[in-house]
Amino acid sequence: MPGKMSAHYHCIICSATVARRRTEMIRHIKRHVEKGETEASASFNKPQEILQESNTAVQVLPNSNTPQKSSTFFNPVMKTNRQLIFCALVVLSEERKPLECLDAFSSTGIMGLQWAKHLENAVNVTLNDISDHSVAVIKENCRLNKLRAVTKSDEMPEAECETLDEDLVGTIEVTQMDANVLMHMRSYDFIHLDPFGTSVNYLDAAFRNVRNLGIVSVTSTDTSSLYAKTVHVAKRHYGCNIIRTEYYRELAARVVLSAIARAAARCNKGIEVLLSVALEHFVLVIVRVLRGPSLADESTKLLNNLIHCHWCEERIFQKEGNMIEGNISVQ
Repeated sequence: MPGKMSAHYHCIICSATVARRRTEMIRHIKRHVEKGETEASASFNKPQEILQESNTAVQVLPNSNTPQKSSTFFNPVMKTNRQLIFCALVVLSEERKPLECLDAFSSTGIMGLQWAKHLENAVNVTLNDISDHSVAVIKENCRLNKLRAVTKSDEMPEAECETLDEDLVGTIEVTQMDANVLMHMRSYDFIHLDPFGTSVNYLDAAFRNVRNLGIVSVTSTDTSSLYAKTVHVAKRHYGCNIIRTEYYRELAARVVLSAIARAAARCNKGIEVLLSVALEHFVLVIVRVLRGPSLADESTKLLNNLIHCHWCEERIFQKEGNMIEGNISVQ
């Protein structure tokens, strides 16, 4: 609500000050409401569009492909990312079932919905998001895809499913909490991390309870730092000095892998790299988790500094314990 300050009105939404007339302030607030920039308007902003991907439907809000303008982010460009992750989950489901699977940052829930629809009883899917609005949209999308959305405390959920429809194809657990808290509380066979920006803040929690021979997939969208556009941010998040090279995308994938390997090693776990891909919008890394201190040591032994020459573009991995003396050649 706007607060009156002498002859002026102050908007707590955008911190603007509107002078003199109350009607001007009312118009100002109405513009915020129309744009969906207030909590009150958010509850009335029903999804206006239904999108289809891989036989899965999701309801989205306007500007859903821009995370700064929508609380439920959905990017059609990331379809390749979702398909690669699904392939990894399919392979794991052939080894053992049912799998406990977590999409820690679900937003619209599109990825977990695809898991549940296509793999059915082979997976127990948990969709998590800390946003109230995202959780509401996830539950709506579960209904849209004939999936029952439940919470852990619900034995017979009424809010999520008014009637036990025989056409329901499965059940999805929906949680609303900080991803780090959830991953510390429960164990999973398959974890996917796709936060807005860097994933380093969630790696320790992911490897804390992931089961042996499970899979962790990490999507990093902080390409400005990984692709050497903001090197100070890369230094802060990943502890490395990145320069722009002809192989900058491979370098980005290796930087993410090094952060993952160190996080796993802190939990006495090693990793086996199954897939790494760096495209324009994201870096995706999928690893298998190998439990044991000796396996953790084997993974960390593979971490080395890269020496790159700006003049000739020659590069070489610096071996552990070796001092740099004189000229270096990759031969």
